[in-house]
Amino acid sequence: MLDTALLKEFQQPFLLSTDMIKHIAVQFRKAMYDGLCGKTSPLKMLPSFLAAPTGQEKGAYMALDFGGTNIRALLVELYGNGHYAVIRQRHTPLKTSSYDYTADSVSAEELFDFIASEIGQIAPAVTLSLGHTFSFPSYQTDINNAKLITWTKELKTTGVENANITQLLSEALIRRGLAHIRPAAVINDTAGTLLTAAYSNPAADIGSICGTGHNTAYLEPWYHSTPMIINMESGNFDKLPLTIFDAKLDTNSEKPGQQLLEKSVSGRYLGELLRLIINAMIKNGLLPAIEAKRLNIPDAVTTKDLSLLMADSVIDLTTVLTLYERTSLQQIAALLQKRSAQLTAATFYGILCHIDPKLERRHHIAIDGSLYEKMPGYAQTIQATLTDLCGKSMTSLSTGLIKNGSGIGAAIAAAMAKK
Repeated sequence: MLDTALLKEFQQPFLLSTDMIKHIAVQFRKAMYDGLCGKTSPLKMLPSFLAAPTGQEKGAYMALDFGGTNIRALLVELYGNGHYAVIRQRHTPLKTSSYDYTADSVSAEELFDFIASEIGQIAPAVTLSLGHTFSFPSYQTDINNAKLITWTKELKTTGVENANITQLLSEALIRRGLAHIRPAAVINDTAGTLLTAAYSNPAADIGSICGTGHNTAYLEPWYHSTPMIINMESGNFDKLPLTIFDAKLDTNSEKPGQQLLEKSVSGRYLGELLRLIINAMIKNGLLPAIEAKRLNIPDAVTTKDLSLLMADSVIDLTTVLTLYERTSLQQIAALLQKRSAQLTAATFYGILCHIDPKLERRHHIAIDGSLYEKMPGYAQTIQATLTDLCGKSMTSLSTGLIKNGSGIGAAIAAAMAKK
């Protein structure tokens, strides 16, 4: 029989009360204010040089979505009145068994030549503007000039940090005979998600990615006297009640001390947290020794495993377990999912309190990413947490999935850049 008292000791640090969630939201709002004022803050609060779209932008545009684990090239048609269509698209991983464009042995030129080749597979032989969604912290000086501040999501390609992303892409397109495809805008994936939602819903003012990585953008009503979409780089928020497992994961990561919120909530890390917890449970006698090599390999346990556990599917980690032992693992998996969604909702509430302290206006939060779309109960937990935080004001707040937001948003940004 399981030692229930010891099991509760494992579970307790992952439980968040409403008061704790509210406190996190308050700290997040303060970090927003500090970042906007130029004070020291874990939130970079980077301007996108874009406001909200009108919904009447029209025309054909190329789009590039560079999201960390994959790149996607698209040909998009904007029809106005909030309507659009993807005419062509090509989806390619940056890392396979035969190549790895995320490694530090790869140069910036090699990476962007590969990207340009993928664009060339679907680009028509006519002059088109291209919008580029680049899902990493960047410093922008205008809508079409951005320098990578630092790689995240464990990318290490050499020569890209501190380089002009648009210049790297433009030069690669020219080398590949694609000079007629002209980069016109570079944005973050969260800004792209927000642009896509706002193109058809004027109430959309927050866009978030809840997938392999995590970040959020929002529409700041008065950024130097004008509305501006702000890329927060919220994955770097660090005022969090972290557990010993979070600390161990952080210590073993590429960049300890950075991206602490992302390491607590994103798909890239939830599986590794589960692996660390399982090994600790085995060490403390809560589980028998599980003969699964993956338990000894960092990152070998994935968020998909976590989802399968929650659905009570049999995987190699559970074949030798009793019903009680499997149930205890399910409870841990569910806690990791719930905490991720609650922490994410806390940041959303912090943003809402910043832009509309009395929650008097309509707001829509647009969310893209595999966690929100596919993980059992994730979207519902975000909704329930926001309902708990907002109370009666929840009637004027909605959340919803945006598919292909970063790709469509890049096309919308290119259209807005032409104005």
